[in-house]
Amino acid sequence: MIQIYNNTEEINIAATNIFVEAAQKAIAEKGKFTAVLTGGSSPAGIYKLLASDVYKTKIDWSKVFIFWGDERWVPLNDDLSNAKMSYSTLLSHVPIPQENIFEMYKDGVTPEDYAVEYEKSIKTVLGEEGKFDLILLGMGDDGHTASLFPGEAVLEEQNKWVDAYYLAPQKMHRITLTAPLINKAEKIVVVAFGEKKINALKEVTTGACNPTLYPMQLIKPVSGELLFLVDKVAAGTN
Repeated sequence: MIQIYNNTEEINIAATNIFVEAAQKAIAEKGKFTAVLTGGSSPAGIYKLLASDVYKTKIDWSKVFIFWGDERWVPLNDDLSNAKMSYSTLLSHVPIPQENIFEMYKDGVTPEDYAVEYEKSIKTVLGEEGKFDLILLGMGDDGHTASLFPGEAVLEEQNKWVDAYYLAPQKMHRITLTAPLINKAEKIVVVAFGEKKINALKEVTTGACNPTLYPMQLIKPVSGELLFLVDKVAAGTN
């Protein structure tokens, strides 16, 4: 399902409302809310809204559990860290217990070993079903999402929930949730805006099935909802 908005401000408000409603529903029904954050520049406006006085009081943050969809294998104080951005815009501004936050990086271990550890953490919080309440995703200009990049072996993964590998074009290790785990979620929200997203969005949503080239096509919820929040520019309707 694609929802088209006039601008990024409208997208941010819509995504924030979805986050709040999902949190309230999950906490009311299950006593906790499990969410996956995304990195990059796209979600910063959403996180700032969630941390604002208007929204943050609408969620019982003591019952929120935060994970990430992917991460560059860099220390948490590195400017490239998705977690650092999430803390500066959201997590440091809301009363969420530190033990409810599961950063996708750990000093002193290999990314491959930490992928195994991270999967265990997910199972501890979510159980063997592994069904997140809400996953926020971005989409790259090349159609990648999380660290599911075109042509990489991780696209073929069927068993692991979390994987780590060396991404040669970027000369760095990445750690990521895999498509099978993402697809278990109750709700998946993809945020995409701007001219650079036009081709990828068109190919992902209406083009031939070629997930090796456009990995976002792997995201097909088993029983949940997939929602694209895009602006008129990315949708090609501007």
